[in-house]
Order: sequence, then structure tokens, then C-alpha cells
Amino acid sequence: MKGWTAPLVFLFLLVSLCALPAPAFAMHISEGILPISWAVLWYAVAIPFVAWGLRDLRRRNEETPWFKPLVGLVGAAVFLISCMPIPVPSAGTCSHPSGAGIAAILIGPGLTAVVASIALTLQALFLGHGGITTLGANIVSMGVAGAWVGWGVFTVARRLGLPLVAAAFLAGLLSDWATYATTSLELAAALHGDGSFSTMFSLILLAFVPTQIPLGILEGFLCAGALKFIRNRRPELLRTVAVGGAG
Repeated sequence: MKGWTAPLVFLFLLVSLCALPAPAFAMHISEGILPISWAVLWYAVAIPFVAWGLRDLRRRNEETPWFKPLVGLVGAAVFLISCMPIPVPSAGTCSHPSGAGIAAILIGPGLTAVVASIALTLQALFLGHGGITTLGANIVSMGVAGAWVGWGVFTVARRLGLPLVAAAFLAGLLSDWATYATTSLELAAALHGDGSFSTMFSLILLAFVPTQIPLGILEGFLCAGALKFIRNRRPELLRTVAVGGAG
């Protein structure tokens, strides 16, 4: 039990920091921003991905008994990583790292949708980040688009012969940017009204640029550092990573 003391204290401090009062810019897409028709649409898009991830969890847990605890740890990491908001008032939401890239590398994009949905639900219910009506849209941007782009970039980079750390950096960087490109698309589609969708999309995307370019780079380094740490300390956890993860 002594070996768990430091991690538990660290986890408690991080959760406490996330729970501190913050300015009234909720993380993710805020409650009430999306019209109900668009909120329902994004729920309809998100649900099949989450259902597929749950099915994948049952299958992989039968094959590898220690896999479910790994999913739990990755889910906790996604929750904490995505609890660091930087307000973007002009976009009606916040920038933040997502953790989707490292999650997709370790447990796959399907299960990343599952852990992202859990993290986003907890944040909406207990931290006031995002919302219940916008939960589907937030799952699609972070747990689907971010996860699949991160996983795809990592897989292609490894097949092209890039080192593990370089591939992980690109996965973290581009999964972060894909998350916010998708968020911009969701907001523009719902809010452009009689105006131009492309103009609204461009304006929202540009609103994210000052914060999301450096945050994407930061998430790239975070993803690369985390994977390097795991490779050095617990290389057996990388056996399920795509394209020779332990190499």
C-alpha cells in the first residue's frame, strides 16, 4: 500500500485543482450552445462509437485479464489531462489538452471513445465543464475525431519507420488539433444561421489558433514523454500498441 501513497496524493491534488472555482467559461462546448436538433444529431453519431468500444473492451479483457485496469488508468489520465481549461471567449468554449492521442495509442480509438465519454460525463455533472445536451458533440470531437486521428497518425508514422517517440509526438499534436477542428465544425454547423458556414467555421477555427497551436505542441511532447516513460518502465504494456509499439 505504501507504493500507492505518492500517486494517490498526486491524484487527489490534481482533482482538487480541477474542482476549484473558475471563470464562467465552461470547458468543451458549453451547455445550451447547440440547438436541440444538433445536440441530438451528435449523440446519434457518438453512440455507435461508444457501443463499439464497449464491445471491444469485453473482447480484449477476455484475451488479456490485465487490460481492463489499464483502461481504467488511461481513463483517469484522460480525465485529468482534459481538466486544464484555457478560455476562448470568442468561440464560446475553452481550449485544453485532450489526452486522446496517448489514449488511442495505448488502448485503441474505440476504447478512447468510451473513456472520453466517461470523463466528459463526470466533468459535466460535477465540474460544470461542457454539458449534458452537448455531451454527444464533445464525445465526437475528443473521443472520436481526436482518437482516430491520433491512432491513424501513429500507425502510419510507425509504418514509415519513424521512432516510437517521434510517432507519439505527431499523434498527440494532430489529435489535439483534430479535436478543435471538429469542435469548430460542430459550432459552425449549428450557429452559422443564414450566414456562410465556411466563414463561421474559419472564424471559430482562427479563434482557437492562439491557444491551440502551442497546446497541440505541448500535447505532442506530453504524449511522447508518456510513451517513452512507459516503454522504459513497463514495456509489457505496449504489446497491444499498433505497429511494434515496444520497439
